[in-house]
Amino acid sequence: MTHILVVDDRADIRMSLSILLEAHQYQIIEAENPQVAQQKLQKTTIALIILDMNFRLDSTSGEEGLRFLAWLKNNQISVPVIAMTSWNNLKLVTEAMKLGATDFIDKPWRNKQLIHKVEQQLTLASLQTENNKIKQQSNAHITEHYSWRSACMLQLFDKIKTIAATDTNILLTGAHGTGKNTLARFIHQQTSQTYQPFVSVNMQSITDPRFEVEMFGQFNASCNDTNTDQFGYLALADKGTLLFQNIDRASNNQQTKLLQVLTNGTFKKLNSSNTERLNCRIISSTSVDLKQLIKNNQFNQELYKRLNTTHLTVPALHERIQDIIPLTQYFIAMYSQKYQRDYCQLTQGAQQALQEYHWPGNIRELSQLVERAVLLNSNQALDCEDLRLSASNPKIELPIMTLRDAEITLIQKALLQTDNNIPQAAKLLGLTKSSMYRRVEKYDLAKN
Repeated sequence: MTHILVVDDRADIRMSLSILLEAHQYQIIEAENPQVAQQKLQKTTIALIILDMNFRLDSTSGEEGLRFLAWLKNNQISVPVIAMTSWNNLKLVTEAMKLGATDFIDKPWRNKQLIHKVEQQLTLASLQTENNKIKQQSNAHITEHYSWRSACMLQLFDKIKTIAATDTNILLTGAHGTGKNTLARFIHQQTSQTYQPFVSVNMQSITDPRFEVEMFGQFNASCNDTNTDQFGYLALADKGTLLFQNIDRASNNQQTKLLQVLTNGTFKKLNSSNTERLNCRIISSTSVDLKQLIKNNQFNQELYKRLNTTHLTVPALHERIQDIIPLTQYFIAMYSQKYQRDYCQLTQGAQQALQEYHWPGNIRELSQLVERAVLLNSNQALDCEDLRLSASNPKIELPIMTLRDAEITLIQKALLQTDNNIPQAAKLLGLTKSSMYRRVEKYDLAKN
């Protein structure tokens, strides 16, 4: 549960805040002065501090509150702080912000406004934590712990080094599970904005009614305090990188609004007349052929041009033959450490099977297979059965035929293997469910 530290010398204030915040599923820890607050911070992981600036020793200047903020800063305690006072003192607000307070609220507070500030600060803190993890882990996972061997991946990383210094928009394409989203994080780490936000949004999860609020934010017309506004993804990614996962799933309405933002370079919060500037790099990822969607009038051609300033295709795993064995060994080491298991060697049979398998799920499938094998294995070696790469999962061989006939044959094989379960067949072939349904309908395979 999220712990919030309330620092105020008045018991009735602490009780009121506790009742309000606990009703919103937060765990409250109380401190009657900054000295007690320092002790609480050393014993419990605190997600947010609500700090009264004035205490009984000095009820108007806010000096005690400022000293506490300075203590947090000197001890490198990076917890968001909402400073609170009943004195409307602009100088005090300025000093508090300089010392690290992340927001400010006046007494008496409005419950809705206070809850909004709490949620906002926790969201921003969560994004910052995620970005810190990316800085520490993402770059190491891709470049230090594992170095790509295959020519296609080395060429791809050469391109990334060339474009990383620019702010050009990037379109990442490739089959499901090839690591497009991980690569987007890596690109962000290679830029001068590496310490700025990296915000990822899955377009598949945003409905039209919520699109403007989630993407652009919302102005709180009932309050003149701009701190009560809701931030959208465009604002949260300011000066950083915004990743649109599954951009092909954006509806026509969403595509039109995104095109307008990218064309003008500006946007407005819902219910607001103020124009804000777009200031982030846009990376989009998709596993679908957007050019085909454009032909079918399912994707906006002008939006495609805006997103596709630079196009990078992430190769499928079967195109990275030189990487399959060392990448498997990397995953074995990673999951052995994670689950505290002994490192297991790959048998010769397992290595051969890994290289011959067609990998419809790409790196994601390889990672999942290895994780399961490490968890369940009790020997010092991993073989085909441990990896579930027996003869039941052979590399698919097809005779020479037209691409149309080959596609039909593969779909029929997948449907047969999954007992006509279309979602499972789609996963087997590395397709989305919607793509699979379209193909089944196109080739009139449903009755079969």
